[in-house]
Amino acid sequence: MKKNLPGFLTLILVTGLFLTKINAQVSVSAQVFAEVIEALTATETSQLSFGKFSPETNGGEIRLSPDGVRYVNGSVVLSGGGHSAGSFVITGEDQATYSITLPAGEALLTNSTGSKVMMVTDWESIPAPGIGIGMLNGGSQEVKIGATLIVGSVNDNPKGIYTGTYFVTFSYN
Repeated sequence: MKKNLPGFLTLILVTGLFLTKINAQVSVSAQVFAEVIEALTATETSQLSFGKFSPETNGGEIRLSPDGVRYVNGSVVLSGGGHSAGSFVITGEDQATYSITLPAGEALLTNSTGSKVMMVTDWESIPAPGIGIGMLNGGSQEVKIGATLIVGSVNDNPKGIYTGTYFVTFSYN
């Protein structure tokens, strides 16, 4: 057994040398990147306007589509000109996608000479609202907005100009 002792000790030494290499450390240099893209902007190019009309006896609804076409229900009688869908030009990073969020509720239009109001509901847009719907081909896209105006009787909504505001959100994905 004493004859095998030097071989056994050699084996232990060699094994110990290999084990020290396993515990060695190495540090490397790596790169990190970030890219800032162009800010997303929205510019109103056409105001949402239901145009001129008369509510008549019972009132009703005026639906203004995103492509600017008016439809009526009830006793409302349309008059000439002055109606337009809302329109925005969205600009930002070329080929980026963005989301369109229309108002969740109604907007109130108030008569400039009194406290009479009309309600705007049922918002719609082209392109349709949603996450990642918009695409900035060439760095821009037009978004058109339509909605429905609830009109009371001529007593509820007398002659006058009715104004209000609404909020649309555009955001990068």
